[in-house]
Amino acid sequence: MSCNCSCGKSDLSLLNDTLEHYAAIPGSLITILQKAQGIYGYLPADVLNHIADKTGIPAAKVFGVATFYTQFRFKPVGKYLIMLCQGTACHVNGSLMLEKTIFDTLGIKDGETTEDGLFTLKNVACLGCCSLSPVMMINDETYGSLTPQKVRGIIARLKDEALKEAAE
Repeated sequence: MSCNCSCGKSDLSLLNDTLEHYAAIPGSLITILQKAQGIYGYLPADVLNHIADKTGIPAAKVFGVATFYTQFRFKPVGKYLIMLCQGTACHVNGSLMLEKTIFDTLGIKDGETTEDGLFTLKNVACLGCCSLSPVMMINDETYGSLTPQKVRGIIARLKDEALKEAAE
């Protein structure tokens, strides 16, 4: 959600409502960061500096909190964010094989996004779905009891959906 210029800066006015509501509430920095990431898809540096300016929280603290929590991202992610669980149950049940399948299918490693901007892979410590291991989430949908074949099928279906949406 950048401005319509070529400067690459974010449209900071998109944060106005969030900052008006939360800026004066002590302890609301994480909520503000979550809302900002929801608006922009990630946390660009100019957004973090703007939050610091409008809340009166030192920029070092804003950046420190944002970098401490793994839920926050600092680069744009693809349309489909694949969060692949690497927790103990998932690891024991084949999550590394699934990671290799994703690499072989999409050509991306942890933290990378496909060239077409469709998929981003993020390994996570635990998704809390151990009984479904191995498991991954794509955006808000959870996929469990995965095999390489199931992962390839899910990716193919999402690619098809994206192509259909683009054609409309």
